Amino acid sequence: MIKRLQLFVAAFAILAFSPLLASTSDPSPLQDFCVAINDTENGSFVNGKFCKDPKLFSAEDFFYSGLNIPRNTSNPVGSTVTPVNVAQIPGLNTLDISLVQIDYAPYGGLNPPHMHPRATKILVVLEGTLYVDFVTSNTDNRLITKVLNPGDVFVFPVGLIHFQFNIGNTKAVAFAGLSSQNPGVITIANAVFGSNPPINPDVLTKAF
Repeated sequence: MIKRLQLFVAAFAILAFSPLLASTSDPSPLQDFCVAINDTENGSFVNGKFCKDPKLFSAEDFFYSGLNIPRNTSNPVGSTVTPVNVAQIPGLNTLDISLVQIDYAPYGGLNPPHMHPRATKILVVLEGTLYVDFVTSNTDNRLITKVLNPGDVFVFPVGLIHFQFNIGNTKAVAFAGLSSQNPGVITIANAVFGSNPPINPDVLTKAF
């Protein structure tokens, strides 16, 4: 009887804590939304931002305009990423979703190797032809590649290094949804070779 009771208590404890062990994302919000504000006097702090009083929000808190405007890609990598996250739409706070528009210059426009520490990305091509990839984690480090045309969709799993490269002779445009209000981005070359202060050259020499 005592042994059975002990087993029951152990099983109950495992079941009780399993949601905590299995959870890989922020808990669901306890209200319809939490419009982000910078006012620390008249808000409550939720998931990295202060919440506006629900009585004071407006449609503008959930709105952004301008993704119909082509971006300038005259830069060293030949691409421009236009984010639409909680910084642009305060109403995205706690909703675990955001968007980017990516414009690529004709042949050679590159969204360089990078990763999003807090989000999976799903990308759809509107114009042009993109060569895309992601690399799996150690120790396999498999390169998963695909050529995408208008209407094609590709998924980049959270935390994995990936890029997009325009292999067409015309400009390319893509939109991507990300599973975080603030997915973050780490551009590999910038992080490794452009850190502040710089990484010790002896470390880089041995690593590469």
